[in-house]
Amino acid sequence: MSTIDPLPPLRSVILKHDLSAQKSLGQNFLLDLNLTAKIARQAGDLEGWDVLEIGPGPGGLTRGLLAEGARKVVAIEKDSRCISALQEISEAYPNRLQIIEGDALRIDLSAHLTPPIRVVANLPYNVGTELLVRWLTPKQWPPYWDSLTLMFQSEVAERIVAQPGSKAYGRLAILTQWRCDARVMMSLPSEAFTPPPKVSSAVVHLNALERPRFQADQKVLEKIVAKAFNQRRKMLRSSLKGICPDIETKLTVSGINPTQRAEEISLEKFCSLAREINCYELNLNDLSP
Repeated sequence: MSTIDPLPPLRSVILKHDLSAQKSLGQNFLLDLNLTAKIARQAGDLEGWDVLEIGPGPGGLTRGLLAEGARKVVAIEKDSRCISALQEISEAYPNRLQIIEGDALRIDLSAHLTPPIRVVANLPYNVGTELLVRWLTPKQWPPYWDSLTLMFQSEVAERIVAQPGSKAYGRLAILTQWRCDARVMMSLPSEAFTPPPKVSSAVVHLNALERPRFQADQKVLEKIVAKAFNQRRKMLRSSLKGICPDIETKLTVSGINPTQRAEEISLEKFCSLAREINCYELNLNDLSP
């Protein structure tokens, strides 16, 4: 039911523009406008903010963001079928919605936004994790965005906020928590979507820290973590063997028992190990990307 603006209900929009969700694009549409407005509110006060949205589809979340007072929404949409529906939203909210047709993985997103900036998106399942990693690993920190409010499959959301000792704990948790405060804001059952996916979803909110939580070279930390978790069942003295000279000594000096496994090691200790490993002695050829 449409309650946030005078535009038609999303089911009517989908029928009018023939917007059946395409699996190849990772599309699952939220049709409840009250729910999309609730998701928009998880990003905080949007007045005075530019908001980046990836994969708006028929525009349910877009309408929520605009109704919640976003100064400007920049919507990146790969599916050309959705553009006419989004243009109708633009007409209802003059000068506040910029629609860019294209692949978010190939566009310089920051070039279209003016700080302060929030990112709010129901990310397509097939590119969500890749986009998150890109946002977390820019060349310079702090990034162009202040916060990310993103919907993922529940499994991915659990990996983002996971703590040491859990099966979900891994590279994504470390990359996120090194530079952000992260928490799960709300969960959504599969029945909330059209078509219903096979899994439930969750909205995660990430606030960018002014500086990383612990000192470490980004490149070194990323390589160590990737190597450690690629062979997570192995002891670190084995999984990190060959990463640099005398890895067992560096593990011990960092407060890590060489017989421990990656899932047992805290973010702080991974950063300590990264500081012990000089980037010039890192064996890059031995590491997976």
